[in-house]
Amino acid sequence: MQENYEVVPNIITGKDLDYLSDMFNWNCSIYKKLSNCIQQVEENDVKDIITRASKMFHENTNTILNILNQGGSNE
Repeated sequence: MQENYEVVPNIITGKDLDYLSDMFNWNCSIYKKLSNCIQQVEENDVKDIITRASKMFHENTNTILNILNQGGSNE
């Protein structure tokens, strides 16, 4: 049975670290691609959507980095 945590547990297992690493890489890659895309788009509505998506992926990468910097502790 899989448990869902509301709070990050006090440890990060090797499997957790692999998953967090994958999530970070996916979000960072998409963030970089969207950031480059913003410069090429001229239509304001499309640029706004890409900008909002880019910010979301950037926030995701920061959240993952915060989890990793804490090392799983709840401090």
